[in-house]
Amino acid sequence: MTDTQTPPAVVPGPDTSLAAVAPPGRERRAAGTWTVYVLLGVILGWIWYLDHDFVEPVTLMAFVKKAAPLLILAAGQYFVIVAGEFDLSVGSLVGAQVVIAAQLLEGEDSRTWWVLLVMVAFGVLVGLVNGLITTMLKVPSFITTLGMMLVLFGAIRRWTGGAPTGELSERFRRFGRGGIDTDLFGMRQVPWSVLIAVAVGVVAVLIMRSSFGRTLVALGDNPVAARFSAVRVDRTRIAAFVLSSLAATIAGILIGGFGGLTSRVGDGLEFTAITAVVLGGVVLGGGRGSVLAAMAGGLTLEAVFRLFRQFEWETTWQPTVQGVIIVAAVAYASWRPSLHVPPWPWRPTTPGSPDPSGGEPCDDVPPAS
Repeated sequence: MTDTQTPPAVVPGPDTSLAAVAPPGRERRAAGTWTVYVLLGVILGWIWYLDHDFVEPVTLMAFVKKAAPLLILAAGQYFVIVAGEFDLSVGSLVGAQVVIAAQLLEGEDSRTWWVLLVMVAFGVLVGLVNGLITTMLKVPSFITTLGMMLVLFGAIRRWTGGAPTGELSERFRRFGRGGIDTDLFGMRQVPWSVLIAVAVGVVAVLIMRSSFGRTLVALGDNPVAARFSAVRVDRTRIAAFVLSSLAATIAGILIGGFGGLTSRVGDGLEFTAITAVVLGGVVLGGGRGSVLAAMAGGLTLEAVFRLFRQFEWETTWQPTVQGVIIVAAVAYASWRPSLHVPPWPWRPTTPGSPDPSGGEPCDDVPPAS
């Protein structure tokens, strides 16, 4: 009689695939994402109560036109923040792009298209440098982009001597000032800046519904899980910084178009964009939030500034409001248990078992009863 041994039952381990970390077809939303739409409606209603002409199509379109660069910046900043990083260089990049355009154009319409290509290439370069330093040299993105912000600020001041010169061509300004003539709803034209902001929003939504978008969310939610799921973590982070810089380049084109060339163009836009993103319910630290809600946060912030002007409050209060929003958003995310990053899905269930991330054995798990 032969002894037969029953093989031990194979207990399937937790799913560490990308689909388990970031469900396909949707973004992982923070608990308070919907509140930005309610807040936007309340503020717009308040503005309408104070100024009944605000609901006129021409006035509404002018409001969205002014907000368009911030919406685009918020979309770009979203890609970085949802991946668990920061980009503080976008404000200086906007200023640098406007100065570069003015210096190269010198008012010549014939130079417009190749100057735009130079601006796009420069934006990609800045994003690549930010991403490579963060991933290859392991420098925190906050420090990397803060350094890039200062480098761009100093380089442009050195190049122009502190007084920007040059002239933007009329063809270049058309993107910020012009539009498509129409009689629809009594409007004289639909601004190019609004159409560009809508196009950026559509592209951003498509990106977040792709495998790359799910990778971004997975990376922000649980970077170690993403790495164990065969995700190209470094490449994804670099791509997020490039997208942010491209968004800043587009915003710079629009701002240069209707704002012109000044020595303070782009100042503080990085913090305004971050404020818009967190106002949209995107969790600092990554893994939660909607790109449309982030752009809605930009529109809400612009509505708040419009309300300031209607009440004739001093614009010096705007940075204070931005600071309060950022602190409140971070405090809310820390207070809500549902916004906390969940434990690693593959965490060992027996004391002393090795940690797959390469750290020390995990001894804090109670033994099974």
